[in-house]
Formats: sequence, C-alpha cells, structure tokens
Amino acid sequence: MPRQPDHPDLGAIPLARVLSALGDPVRLRIVAVVADRKEHPREDFEVEVGSSTLSHHMKTLREAGLTRHRLEGTRCFVSLREEAFQYFPHVLEGVLRTLTAE
Repeated sequence: MPRQPDHPDLGAIPLARVLSALGDPVRLRIVAVVADRKEHPREDFEVEVGSSTLSHHMKTLREAGLTRHRLEGTRCFVSLREEAFQYFPHVLEGVLRTLTAE
C-alpha cells in the first residue's frame, strides 16, 4: 500500500492558516467540489491551472487541515475533512453556505 499523505493535527492549526487557504479562488473551487462531503478523484477538479499548480493548491488545503487525501495506486482521492468542522465550525459552515448559494 502506498504511503498516505500526512494530515496535520487540527488543534495545532491557527485560524489564520485556514483563512489563508480559503482566500484563493482556485482553492475555493476545490472546496466547492468536496462540499458534498464525498470523496472525489483528482479528475473531478476542473480548474484553469496546470497539474503542478493544482497539486500546490491541494497541498495547501490539506496542510490547513481542510481536506483529506487518500492515495490508491497512482490516483489521489480528496474529501472534506469532517473533523475540521469541530475546530472551525463557523468558518467552514459559512464558506460552504456561500459556495452553494453562488
């Protein structure tokens, strides 16, 4: 089984890091996809950036504790990290509400 990506301890993540991760339009589009709280293959994220830039945005969201990444062979599956709602409930609920209204 491939080594899985590290997911940080949510208690150690400052709110500023979460807000910074959510402050980019590409990352907001990624969050909009995973807002359904299902796991998505990387191909589901249709953004106008190159593959390496998408990887950077995905890593930023994972390191901010917002997404969970699971590797399966050469594929990466991404989902919203449910535990993040315990640590940043108002931020995430507000962002998701706004994204689904747009």
